[in-house]
Amino acid sequence: MPPFEQQVQLREWIAAVARRDSAAFRRLYEATSPKLFGFALRILGKSEWAEEVLQESFVSVWHSAASYQSALAAPMTWLTAIVRNKAFDALRRKDDAAEIDADAFDREILDALESPETGPADTLQASGEARSLARCLRRLEGLHRQAIALAFYHDLSHGEVAERMRLPIGTVKTWIRRGLERLRQCLAKQEAA
Repeated sequence: MPPFEQQVQLREWIAAVARRDSAAFRRLYEATSPKLFGFALRILGKSEWAEEVLQESFVSVWHSAASYQSALAAPMTWLTAIVRNKAFDALRRKDDAAEIDADAFDREILDALESPETGPADTLQASGEARSLARCLRRLEGLHRQAIALAFYHDLSHGEVAERMRLPIGTVKTWIRRGLERLRQCLAKQEAA
């Protein structure tokens, strides 16, 4: 089908989906899902994640088809934007799941400090330092915090962090170096205050 005719057909199907036409929804899905799946897969890197995002995207299409405005975007542009947004949301959820929980970090540090060798003054100082570190960690960008957490909190090498995050090792090293510098600056400000 020529591109212009395809655009017209997609617009018609979206308009029908807005009227809750399930047959038009199925045709829209069959016509566009292979390209949209490939797009999601390029962003996410895992087919199971891309399948999940594609499903979420088409649920969104079902619910928001009435809001589609053909004067603002071509049908595939609109559909691709929905998939892109859902894919980025999925990446953020995956990143958040791997990030440090600052409160749990605090508790683990405090538990490790409760030993017969440490006195109350030592524990108090260490707990204050742990809280300061947790506050500074929360201020880092999500991916920088994740890289530092994997390297230091989970004791992974830079190569293992790069593999886990699916990033080049140079990027991971840069993020860790910059993140540590920001932590140092943040801790210095808190100490001076």
